[in-house]
Amino acid sequence: MKFFRKNNGSRHSRVGQLLALIREALRGDEHNYTEGPIRKAVALLAIPMVLEMSLESLFAIVDIFFVAGLGSYAVAVVGLTEAVITLIYAVAIGFSMAVTALIARRIGEANPDQAALTATQVLIISAVLSAVIGAIGLFFAGDILRLMGAEPDVLAKGESYTRLMLGGCVTIIFLFVLAAVFRGAGNAIIAMRAMWLANGINIVLDPCLIYGWGPFPELGVTGAAVATNIGRGIGGLYLLYHLFSYDSAVKIVRKHLRFSAEVTFGLLKVSVGGIAQFFIATASWVFLMRIVAQFGSEAVAGYTIAIRVVMFTFLPAWGLSNAAATLVGQCLGANKPERAEQCVWKTAKYNVSFMVAVAVVLLVFAPGLIAFFNDETTVINVGTLTLRIVALGYGFFGLGMVLTQAFNGSGDTVTPTWINFIGFWLTQIPLALLAANILGWQTFGVAFAVCFAESLIALIAWWQFSKGKWKLKQV
Repeated sequence: MKFFRKNNGSRHSRVGQLLALIREALRGDEHNYTEGPIRKAVALLAIPMVLEMSLESLFAIVDIFFVAGLGSYAVAVVGLTEAVITLIYAVAIGFSMAVTALIARRIGEANPDQAALTATQVLIISAVLSAVIGAIGLFFAGDILRLMGAEPDVLAKGESYTRLMLGGCVTIIFLFVLAAVFRGAGNAIIAMRAMWLANGINIVLDPCLIYGWGPFPELGVTGAAVATNIGRGIGGLYLLYHLFSYDSAVKIVRKHLRFSAEVTFGLLKVSVGGIAQFFIATASWVFLMRIVAQFGSEAVAGYTIAIRVVMFTFLPAWGLSNAAATLVGQCLGANKPERAEQCVWKTAKYNVSFMVAVAVVLLVFAPGLIAFFNDETTVINVGTLTLRIVALGYGFFGLGMVLTQAFNGSGDTVTPTWINFIGFWLTQIPLALLAANILGWQTFGVAFAVCFAESLIALIAWWQFSKGKWKLKQV
């Protein structure tokens, strides 16, 4: 009995420490992550980042949930459009990797003025990117859907959704890159709050604009695009406000409002690898969606729902991986490469454990998760099979995410690029074509290719990271 009381007290003590750590992480206080216990540094960064990415994943889940009531065509519209938007994500996330790496390095070097000047160049580049990509989306939305293999009814009813989502890419790009500024500075709580705001607005407006609740017009699937753009746009404005406020880790003042060719070139140099890295990955996902599209709208709907659930579980893990990127950048800036490596392995341990636990849940409850969004038998069957096959590789996925972000955080965006090229274009696409079309496995073949390729990428990343060349990267 004495032992039990001691053990019980110890357990309560650990719970109390955990709750105190969570409260500290959510307060948004500034910390020096280049010193002190590594476990605490990982937790303080990871908690708001995981919450941020969890909320980002809600955009996809909420949209699918509400448009599913319109029928399979609406889910197919969202799925095909999202496959194309992943290319915009590739640009936004790839650029964000450079932003996080450079801001983290400047903060680690105790150079906040240079960090703020870098943030100004981020705004300039983001505005140019948004204008170019948005114009393409506005004028060629229908052509893009046709290229993706959309059936006539999908094209007729969904073109306006695609036009608004692609044309409104400015909200995606600014939300991603501004959040990256604050993550690099170690102030992840502001990025998390912006995502809370954006998601709250999207959740409220989605059903109102899709189904015409109350005083709102009934816009159908187009309403989901309007709600998402409004939510993301307000979230981006929230981040922009804090970037110019005096309570931020990175503060832009009048002297920083100038163009710097040197800083811009440094950003673009690092981001080229990051964009190429994510473009390779997302282009592969677009190609996979094109393969699935040949099996009909119900197959697209089932596959889309499954991949949305996968993304919902991936993004929290991605948030944990972002913590590794910030820690690596700041520790290298402070000339502490060994601490940077210890942070990566500690983060990888947590991420793999999380992903394995999620995989077990998906393997058991896959049918119910798919049926929650759509009750059509074919959709449930396709989605369940896809979800279970992909879940088999979750442990490898968790490891690969952290190691990839560690490379990016060091400023080495080239290594993950060629790893992705091998994994996605030389492995995943050919394997998906072989399995889906030649072997006749259809969507099962596509899911198998995803699982195999992602696992291969993790193993190659492990091998390359262990060599330690990333520690020597200068940005």
